[in-house]
Amino acid sequence: MTSARAFSDPQIPANIELDIANHHTTMPSSVEQILSSYDDRAPLARASTIPAPWYVDARVAELERLSVFGKTWRLVARTDQVKEPGQFVATTVAGEPVVVVRGNDGVLRAFFNVCRHHAAAVVTQPCGQASLLHCPYHGWNYGLDGSLKGMPEFEGVEDFDRVKNGLVPIRVETWECFVFINLDEQAAPLTEFLGGLVQRVAPLGIGNLHYFDRRSYNINCNWKVYVDNYLDGGYHVPHLHKGLNSVLDYKQYTIENEDRYCLQSSPMVSCTEDASTGATRKGDRAWYFWQYPNLMINCYEGYMDTNLVIPVDVDHCKVIFDFYFAGIGEEHREYNKQSVNVGNRVQEEDLGICEDVQRGLKSRAYRAGRLSVRREAGEQLFHRLLAADLKNGLTTSTASAD
Repeated sequence: MTSARAFSDPQIPANIELDIANHHTTMPSSVEQILSSYDDRAPLARASTIPAPWYVDARVAELERLSVFGKTWRLVARTDQVKEPGQFVATTVAGEPVVVVRGNDGVLRAFFNVCRHHAAAVVTQPCGQASLLHCPYHGWNYGLDGSLKGMPEFEGVEDFDRVKNGLVPIRVETWECFVFINLDEQAAPLTEFLGGLVQRVAPLGIGNLHYFDRRSYNINCNWKVYVDNYLDGGYHVPHLHKGLNSVLDYKQYTIENEDRYCLQSSPMVSCTEDASTGATRKGDRAWYFWQYPNLMINCYEGYMDTNLVIPVDVDHCKVIFDFYFAGIGEEHREYNKQSVNVGNRVQEEDLGICEDVQRGLKSRAYRAGRLSVRREAGEQLFHRLLAADLKNGLTTSTASAD
């Protein structure tokens, strides 16, 4: 075994030096040990972040897929995308192909996007409108209500019940201008999951805003790194986002936790230091909502953008930004484009630091970090909610295995 003295540096205290030397040999070897290495009961003044293995171990990522993303309400579409009969949106949630479609009866439904014949995707476009859901593989047809309508060349097949071979349904509900699905049949209703967020968002009138544009980013970091960055209570804003910082009253920035959401908010100030930011980020107050596990809603006067963080694998995530404005007519186009560009600039600033953090999480020099009492209460809420879901998921999977 390598001696701790092999890491000798006169500038590093002996106890830290020993900790670095033993880092890899003392790393938890099982998922149970990884999860137990985080104290979710510690008060904020004594709390640390979830440890580095939570961000870099593929087994944790798989447990998250099953126990977090496979059991919580997930944003999958806008209500305006599925407003008319036959309009659909197809996506993937927790590794499962999903389609949401408006029926001829006006009912919004969701299904696993998997043909009951040989498992091909029935809907192959991300969005659109159709009178039937037609599988391109062998031509099986399904109604907008998921019922099996036809199977070419299937004469002579015995003991086959067409009624029992429709598309498998998924729970779907709407809130404001958003469509959510949940893969867990036993999950609580959406409004119960959202909790106090519903009443807190209502006065902002986000339902009166209109979709304008989308930007997507592929980032080389674990999805939790991105959420942590969002929930640090503006800690990084003065250092990383000079333009945004110029319109926020940083000293009056507040953090409030409730249920499964965190609201970060700040009074706004008029400033010409950064012209484009000052021109497009207006109002009395900025509102930054995070809803567990992966949805952010950012609101200013006449403006909203949503950030949806989607895990790809342990080292990569995708972040989808949707931009909404009070006006989207031609006379508003240049202003809206300028506003989107401001959002894009902020995102680019975050992208680099998140990727840098992901690299640092793999260093032998890092295990976990302390949290700022003033700034990082939202991050602790996230870590506690995540820990509860993962520990419950591990217990359930262990019991099932037995």
